[in-house]
Amino acid sequence: MQEIRLASRPSGWPTADNFELVELPTPELGPGQVLVRNQFMSVDPYMRGRMNDVESYVAPFEVGKALDGAAIGEVVASNAESVPVGATVVHGLGWRDYAVLDAKRVRVVDPSAAPTPSAYLGLLGMTGLTAYVGLLDIAQFREGDVVFVSGAAGAVGSVVGQIAKLRGAKRVIGSAGSAEKVRHLIDDLGFDAAFNYKDSSVRDQLRAAAPDGIDVYFDNVGGDHLEAAIKFLNKYGRVALCGAISQYNETSAPAAPRNLALAIGKELNLRGFIVGNHNDRMPDFVAEVGGWLREGKISAQETIVEGLANAPEAFLGLMRGENTGKMVIKLGE
Repeated sequence: MQEIRLASRPSGWPTADNFELVELPTPELGPGQVLVRNQFMSVDPYMRGRMNDVESYVAPFEVGKALDGAAIGEVVASNAESVPVGATVVHGLGWRDYAVLDAKRVRVVDPSAAPTPSAYLGLLGMTGLTAYVGLLDIAQFREGDVVFVSGAAGAVGSVVGQIAKLRGAKRVIGSAGSAEKVRHLIDDLGFDAAFNYKDSSVRDQLRAAAPDGIDVYFDNVGGDHLEAAIKFLNKYGRVALCGAISQYNETSAPAAPRNLALAIGKELNLRGFIVGNHNDRMPDFVAEVGGWLREGKISAQETIVEGLANAPEAFLGLMRGENTGKMVIKLGE
């Protein structure tokens, strides 16, 4: 089997030298364990934080050991009656082509219920649940709200915007990093407005896109996006603090937001969240979003990179914003 290890901790932007591809014998299965041949694995922005040796909500990756993350694959050997050979399972040992796990650490899924198994890493997985919980529970979305989503062409943001539209938003606005992504948001995903944050200031473009202000901001970016959102949030506006990708590779303190005091007078609610603390919402999420998927009302855009050896470059591309929708690595059939 092969796995990608963290060779060294990055300072600022990661490079290929921070990763190492290693080949090693496949271990023997113990009682209650399964061997999974991974088909797809996920790369996600939160993984950048785990490459630093700092205290956080999840333990950092260890230098010299394999990285991990969401993956889906087929069970090819099993010492557990509850997870038979041939089952398709979701688990947390990505960044390798084969994984040995205790059966209790995998979740059996129905591959026929999704257009592709990789959907269980995106729209029907942690990504989709993050969007669902963040918008509906954390930001307390209400029908008729004006919603602004940063990083809207990414894995989470693209789902947030679609859920908002399906739940009756008055207007959904997204930011993205290219003209093609802006077109995708409007033409393919049904956003009412979108802008390229590289064209001019986020503040000026958000003002033009939301002349009556915004009620909800779903934050994937932080920095100048959060500052602009605070400026244009209406009274009692709500913010779901999901990520701050603009700051993950910075080595100095962020320049923005500088207007946080506005949150006092506007009585804003800014709330961070970790999706792993909301797994109780999975049944409602699967029922509603799965229904939309079957009815063709919601789409799951993916950027697929082939091969485990290309996973580090795919991760770096994700950090550069080269993906549209969910970034996944295809490891095998």
